[in-house]
Amino acid sequence: MRRWLTSPAVRPVLLLLSLIVLWDLAIRLFKIPPYLIPTPLSVARQLYGEWPMLWRETLPTLYATLGGFAASALVGIPIAMWIAYSRVVESFVYPLLVFSQSVPKVAIAPLFVVWFGFGIVPKVIAAFLLGFFPVVVATVQGFKSVEGDVIDLARSMGANPVKVFLKFRLPTALPSIFSGLKVSVTLAVVGAVVGEFVGSNAGIGYVLQKANGTFDLPLMFAALVILSMVGVLLFLVIELIERWLLPWHASQRFDAQATA
Repeated sequence: MRRWLTSPAVRPVLLLLSLIVLWDLAIRLFKIPPYLIPTPLSVARQLYGEWPMLWRETLPTLYATLGGFAASALVGIPIAMWIAYSRVVESFVYPLLVFSQSVPKVAIAPLFVVWFGFGIVPKVIAAFLLGFFPVVVATVQGFKSVEGDVIDLARSMGANPVKVFLKFRLPTALPSIFSGLKVSVTLAVVGAVVGEFVGSNAGIGYVLQKANGTFDLPLMFAALVILSMVGVLLFLVIELIERWLLPWHASQRFDAQATA
């Protein structure tokens, strides 16, 4: 029982249950009115009663998230490799990428609605803009972490640039790339919701706006729970893909967590 309670998979569940209990106790002890913070039971009832609608509205948000995340990976990884291999490109491109992240996405999201309409494209672009930077930063760091002595040794043994990349650079950079992808997929969920805030008639962001307009706090919290579940599930999917492709890296991290 002690081993089960202290396992890495059970710890987050126990923490979540503890937070829900504290949430309910705080409402009861401080007598917080329901129009300020709903009780966990009311949120659970809203999730159960409105589940068909919430599921229907989750799909557009999920599609926009996956589209933005895929674009972040397909565009971000090649650009990061370009930056990592060239100091000249890094000196020109990297500052522009950092500058682009200082621009609030909520401020420029209405422009996407003006340019591309009220379809899924503005939401995908918003998700892409939020998920793009973590992929680039993590990938650049991963490719730069390759030791120069290892590359020199491989070249001295006759390895061509393709073999050096496939045997040394890419395997060393993959853990960092997956770390960036896991951050990116969670930020892509936020970006999709930001796109729905500024112009959409479907999605969880639309549900949040509607609930906010009617002061339906249980529905608002239920929508936030759905968003959290989407982010966690997508994170776990990337985690499983990483364990499948990099079993040695996953086993080392699992041993470290078990030791802790």
